[in-house]
Amino acid sequence: MQVDTGSGVYLGLISGTSADGIDAVLVRFAQGDQARAALHVELILGRTFNYPATLRAQTLLLSQQADPVLSLDALGALDTQLGQEFAAAANALIAESAIERSDILAIGSHGQTLRHRPRGEFPFSLQLGDANVIAERTGVTAVADFRRRDIAAGGQGAPLLPIVHAALLRDADEVRAVLNLGGIGNLTLLPKTGAIAGFDTGPANGLMDAWCERHRGAPFDADGTFARSGKIDAALLQQLLNDTYFSLPPPKSTGRDHFNLDWLDKCLDSTARALEDVQATLCELSAISIANALRSAQPDTQRVLVCGGGVHNGFLLDRLRAHLPQMHIESTAAHGIDPDFIEAIAFAWLARESIAGRPGNLPEVTGARGLRVLGAIYSA
Repeated sequence: MQVDTGSGVYLGLISGTSADGIDAVLVRFAQGDQARAALHVELILGRTFNYPATLRAQTLLLSQQADPVLSLDALGALDTQLGQEFAAAANALIAESAIERSDILAIGSHGQTLRHRPRGEFPFSLQLGDANVIAERTGVTAVADFRRRDIAAGGQGAPLLPIVHAALLRDADEVRAVLNLGGIGNLTLLPKTGAIAGFDTGPANGLMDAWCERHRGAPFDADGTFARSGKIDAALLQQLLNDTYFSLPPPKSTGRDHFNLDWLDKCLDSTARALEDVQATLCELSAISIANALRSAQPDTQRVLVCGGGVHNGFLLDRLRAHLPQMHIESTAAHGIDPDFIEAIAFAWLARESIAGRPGNLPEVTGARGLRVLGAIYSA
């Protein structure tokens, strides 16, 4: 059954594959705006809240280990702890804003992905951050677990943002692509007319962040300075590009449980390499795999709109421009959309659609058998 959610305030929460913090937004959608073709959104307030260092380290370790050892008690405790952090982020955002808690219709929480395995005999995607805790500690209805219904319907459960990218950034006079540079890169393809497409390209920031943290003690490579100081190792780059994921046709999605330091270490043979050369090569891997995917899937792209943490990595953007000289590459900020908060905005929108009983997936993107209402609702 569909209900009219009207124009109201929604709160979106997400911690991406980089696990570098919880992005939180308060947004207002236009009255009666139920069409997928266009979306009008007001970003009331957006903030990023860092995880406690020990929690971030534990989360990253579990998300990157091939076979992590974790007791059921520890897993349950982590789910609750992450739920508390998401609730604290929501409460802090509300406290900073001028919005009354009672005016917030719902919180859309993506949670923290630990595993994303949409292929195989028993496909699944696992996000932690107990929404019961979020609803209880905020006093606001929470919507969570957005990916698994799409997977149950035969889809990848990802990417989920293309429907929002299209509603916010499509242009009938220009062929566009939206590039989200999180831990993993994903593309939304926006032709002037016709079907939208989208898929994960492979690594974006995740491998660079992990290598930088391992050898520099910094959680990310600020502006790509570390990578810029090195030289691309052509042999290593080719070995990395030989991974079968890059040649898979869409629909496809991946995560840090595939592209991680263990994966990289297996490709690093006994050849002595400067640390900065590896970083430069990882940056080139992200740039060239994205460029190859875009040229293959939508070669007539005129404009690439970039969002996510990688928008702040000047060297990565330079390498993308070098590989895609015929395309204009710029931040979504040039079109009025904050590149740091577009994902959180999307999950606020998905919460609205779930409560209204409207589908939130694009089967042509995820590969699901049809439109599905996404998310489970946890009443306040």
